[in-house]
Amino acid sequence: QVFRGESTEPQDLIFSAKMSSMWNVRTKLDVFLANNTKEDVCDFRVKGSWFERSCTIYAGESSTIIAQMHKKHTVQSILIGKDNFAVTVYPNIDYAFIVALIVILDEINHASS
Repeated sequence: QVFRGESTEPQDLIFSAKMSSMWNVRTKLDVFLANNTKEDVCDFRVKGSWFERSCTIYAGESSTIIAQMHKKHTVQSILIGKDNFAVTVYPNIDYAFIVALIVILDEINHASS
């Protein structure tokens, strides 16, 4: 669950993300906005492969892509071992929301490894 600021009060809930499946190296998250209390249909869906360091974020259960992230292979990443990522956020999408979803995906994958 993601809340505004330091709050954990129900009225400050922004969205919740639930892992709908995780097999091998693929992860799928269903994301529900706070006003979607039934949670029978997700508002956003994240499909990713942390092994490949990539993910795609979709609007609901559709095939409409709203953002993508993938690992960039640079000289620095190869020589120093420091990962660099490219994130493409489509028009009219909140950048902070997309970053929050990527951070959640990262946390899930670190917790399971």
